Amino acid sequence: MILYSFRRCPYAMRARLALLVAGIQVELREIVLRNKAPEFLETSPKGTVPVLVTDDQVIEESLDIMLWALGRNDPEGWLDMPDEGHQIIATIDGPFKTALDRYKYDTRYGSNAEEEREKAALILRNLDEKLQKTRWLMADKPTLADMATITFIRQFANTDRTWFDAQDWTALRHWLDTFLASKRYNAIMDKYPKWSSGDPATYWPEYPCTPTRPFAGPT
Repeated sequence: MILYSFRRCPYAMRARLALLVAGIQVELREIVLRNKAPEFLETSPKGTVPVLVTDDQVIEESLDIMLWALGRNDPEGWLDMPDEGHQIIATIDGPFKTALDRYKYDTRYGSNAEEEREKAALILRNLDEKLQKTRWLMADKPTLADMATITFIRQFANTDRTWFDAQDWTALRHWLDTFLASKRYNAIMDKYPKWSSGDPATYWPEYPCTPTRPFAGPT
């Protein structure tokens, strides 16, 4: 199987998270978005990452990649969550991501960055209320609701980390920082050179297994 990916893309990051936890090894092809490999565009003309090529299909949406991987192997029960979890994912993929893009890239969109930041912040404050009750969004263990959304909240936080850290959402910040300090986050963020046709195959993860205590942060 082949995964076309881009290290910092939050969509590609969440796809790699699911493949990692499912223990599915792929040939990783790192794409540079400003100079896309012709083979990548032939495989997926829409030209966005991630794209997973399996034996019998091409999966072009990150959430579909997550569901495909977890459908094959879900050792931590990420799919075991109530419907509310799917609603949270839809909110982050929809209105939150729209506001995030118009906050982070306000010049491109001609938007008011502060207004868009506040739209996104309203959603995050609701998540903070949930995280005051449980360690993760749905329970005291991570589920798909966490792993399908947290990479976008990382992107939001990094847009202005000083502002983000000054907000009164202690539980949300702890949730995000726990993920960023985890072995699993480090595993999906290894750097690889741009892929070109003819390069030796890079297999990822090198050892397709679930790390022990993957969300254990520093003591």
